[in-house]
Amino acid sequence: MVLKIALFNHKGGVSKTTTTFNLGWMLASKGKRVILVDTDPQCNLTGMVLGFSRKQELEEIYSKNQDIKSALAPAFESQPRLVEAVNCISIERQDGLFLLPGHVGLAEYEVTLGIAQELSGSIQTLQNLPGSISYLFEKTAEKFSADYILIDMSPSLSSINQNLLMTSNFFIVPTVPDFFSIMAIDSLARIMPKWHIWAEKASDLKVLKEATYPFPKVTPLFLGTIIQNYRIIYQKPSASFQEWIDKIQKAVLDELVPSLKEQNMLLPNQVYSSQNINNYCLTQMSDFNSLIAISQNCQTPVFALTKEQIKQGGKRGTQVLESTLKAQSTFKDNFSTLADRIINLTSNAVCA
Repeated sequence: MVLKIALFNHKGGVSKTTTTFNLGWMLASKGKRVILVDTDPQCNLTGMVLGFSRKQELEEIYSKNQDIKSALAPAFESQPRLVEAVNCISIERQDGLFLLPGHVGLAEYEVTLGIAQELSGSIQTLQNLPGSISYLFEKTAEKFSADYILIDMSPSLSSINQNLLMTSNFFIVPTVPDFFSIMAIDSLARIMPKWHIWAEKASDLKVLKEATYPFPKVTPLFLGTIIQNYRIIYQKPSASFQEWIDKIQKAVLDELVPSLKEQNMLLPNQVYSSQNINNYCLTQMSDFNSLIAISQNCQTPVFALTKEQIKQGGKRGTQVLESTLKAQSTFKDNFSTLADRIINLTSNAVCA
């Protein structure tokens, strides 16, 4: 059975896309089969993985129906065919890793899905829409024998995001240490219960149970936060960033966790503690600095860049190169620990 993990924060600029790519690669390197799904109409994950720079390159993917919008068209555009598994793109440099590309036009389905998800009397005519995205993911996972689907979501409180999150098995909230991340956590504490109540109602509706693409009954479980993109001094976050890190963790403990607990959207406490997770923080990672630009240039995670790629990317001297390689090693350890924790958390949840 595939496990769907949504990476979500309606605040932008928190490295959701970078984390999805690096985490997916690391999970695949540990023997898991992983599908990266780009549901953000900005298509940053698609660009990061494939390195496309020309419109013609994307249009070739679209012409083969290898993107999420084309795959959902039978449901959303009333085409006389069923939604089928996407022929995902294999990422050649990492066995077991695949991409379901995004499409800027996915946002065109927003209004129709929003109407369908109002669960009003008109639902009969739109009954196939709420369950179609989950159905697509399940069929695609079967085709590729995937262990995990990582969903890179857009920074919004849209109907598509509501659907994606509430049909996922787990979710992660990436954050950066600033005021707006704290505001976002406060907002999520209010939004998540409303979305979950909606999803429970939707899954119990007879009309959605009997749809061609039934709406699943799922309770997404909170794996934790990721705090990243801060500066370090003497191998620790600088004082100004540490202050915001502390405030984020307090907001999670005081606002988000109690809200999720009421909806049974948390794992048992002993499961988190068994992975040495404090304050529901899966990991903390400092700023990638120049490594992120080289990573995007080479379509390779920061921790998998070769010494030659790093050297060429910055034309750096020996001392700077050594410092960069040391930072890269730390990021590799961080992502390895993050992947291990996710594997163990999700395995414990399935076994329970």
